[in-house]
Amino acid sequence: MTEPLWTPGADRAAGTNLARFSRYAADRHRLDLGDYADLHRWSVEEPGQFWQDVWDFSGVVAHQNADQVVEGFEQFPGARWFPGARLNFAENLLRYRDDAPALISVMETGQRTQISYAELFDATSSIAAWLEGFIQPGDRVAGWLPNAAEAVIGMLATTALGGVWSSCSPDFGSEGALDRFGQIQPRVLIACDGYHYGGKTFPTVDKVIDVARQIESIEAVLWVSAINEPMNTAGAWQNASFAALLEAPAAPVQFVQRKFDDPLYVMYSSGTTGKPKCIVHGIGGTLIQHLKEHRLHVDLARGERLFFFTTCGWMMWNWLVSGLATGATVVLYDGSPFHPQPTALLDLADEELVNVFGVSAKYLSALQKAGVVPRRSHDLGSVRCVLSTGSPLTQEGFRYVYEDVKADVHLASISGGTDILGCFVLGNPAVPVWENEIQCAALGMAVDVWDEHGQPLRGAKGELVCTQPMPSCPIGFWDDPNDEKFLDAYFRRFPGIWTHGDFAEITDHGGFIIHGRSDAVLNPGGVRIGTAEIYAQVEQFEHIADAICVGQDWEGDTRVILFIVMQSGRTLDDELAQSIRQRIREKASPRHMPAKIIAVPDIPRTLSGKIVELAVREVIHGRPVKNTSALANPEALTYFKDLAELSG
Repeated sequence: MTEPLWTPGADRAAGTNLARFSRYAADRHRLDLGDYADLHRWSVEEPGQFWQDVWDFSGVVAHQNADQVVEGFEQFPGARWFPGARLNFAENLLRYRDDAPALISVMETGQRTQISYAELFDATSSIAAWLEGFIQPGDRVAGWLPNAAEAVIGMLATTALGGVWSSCSPDFGSEGALDRFGQIQPRVLIACDGYHYGGKTFPTVDKVIDVARQIESIEAVLWVSAINEPMNTAGAWQNASFAALLEAPAAPVQFVQRKFDDPLYVMYSSGTTGKPKCIVHGIGGTLIQHLKEHRLHVDLARGERLFFFTTCGWMMWNWLVSGLATGATVVLYDGSPFHPQPTALLDLADEELVNVFGVSAKYLSALQKAGVVPRRSHDLGSVRCVLSTGSPLTQEGFRYVYEDVKADVHLASISGGTDILGCFVLGNPAVPVWENEIQCAALGMAVDVWDEHGQPLRGAKGELVCTQPMPSCPIGFWDDPNDEKFLDAYFRRFPGIWTHGDFAEITDHGGFIIHGRSDAVLNPGGVRIGTAEIYAQVEQFEHIADAICVGQDWEGDTRVILFIVMQSGRTLDDELAQSIRQRIREKASPRHMPAKIIAVPDIPRTLSGKIVELAVREVIHGRPVKNTSALANPEALTYFKDLAELSG
């Protein structure tokens, strides 16, 4: 395109937090920061100045300041940020103690709870008073919970005491929860009695008891009533009711001061190639990364309403909850995004006056296929920013937002991941949005795209890398004493350089396009092809519900195999297959054209909802999938076994 999809007005751009921060840094250091490229260049060339400015601009609450900003910057991994600082994560999220709404929690059943900042502090104090009997700083608390206020309160109470929080959603099976929580040995499990999804109720008490019995470290189970099942008192641990504890008055919590790089969260990889890797994130790195992203890149302000559709099993939950540190109202939703009607989340945006509306790219595609035109059916007057992540947003997805959702909105496609609990590339509220492009590299992140020889690429596809340390680099992996797994995951390809595993491209505008995961890249005829380029074309067929694309080893080469799930009542025929090939050939390239297009009933997904290309690739080659408990629907793998279509 020769024209951007959206450009902020001059006054709007000048009034953003990003513009204010740029002026703040320029005045403080006597810099000439003409545009975002200048600002980003300074942020990676002078990391000490930049991150100290983020700290001060954002008002990080610390009881002891750092001796210096970074120590050992030449070591990656190994650099230490803000050594000597003492702070508490929960204290930063609870810096406000007034009657402004902190949390709005909505369930798909319509149940709504609103909690002020003052009430959130009191609730945190009550749960922390009980937790003090079980945990010391560094001990783990596991949350197996719906995306509701209790999950946030549990996390705040844990981290207020210096504990480490780890969570997953209640739709995880027993084996999936054991694969995660069993590795980190929590002292306390906060779990629910069930959850609602798609108009159905799913009890969870039995599987909670099953998991608690198998994790010997658990001393107490704190029960959250989501479906009004009676609290189960079985087991050799202490049982307590979350609701009852909230009714008990407690003295104000005393925030335990911790080091900047002490552990805060344990997050998990998808776990499809073995047990999930337990990724440990630090207190200060998580806090300062989220403050930077929320305030500068999302332009979040005190009193605004921040929403992202997520579960407690996805890193976007952790990202969302950090909005409390800005004084925003965090809007939580638990349930199906399409129940009781496809517009459920749009209804929520209008009813709760959401300012920042976050969803997955897949959700936007599903809305479009369902024929929903939000600009006709909804007001969305409060929404000034739409966030999209989870998978690459297609060109048509960009157009859909501006043509059918809202014309005057900042659409920020963002990409990073669980690995850094944040973004490498993301939005910029002060510059134009170009079709199919993530707007910019994140401030303070030395992001580049390299070829296989470690040389920078422009106008071509390669590996997304980060060439300098950043505060949100994980502390490491759990139970990985020599960091072997950690180094293998990110630093073996290019020593001293973070290789993220995304197949990416830098555009002429300084933006980024993510073409898929590097380990899922197709290689027909020796040409590297990102699967996202194929999905972008397949999604345009309204009768196709879902798709997954893999490479099959064939006659000394690789051929592209496309599996599709048809909409109910539709079938794959030769005419549709030819139309798919034709579109892929014209819009992508002849190299992208699938050799085979095969209809299947379902596609395997991780527990966080992402398609699992590697697992399908293993199955079609007759190789075992190592950890099917990491899948939400492992039975779907059977549809890819021993297919006659793949033998010729």
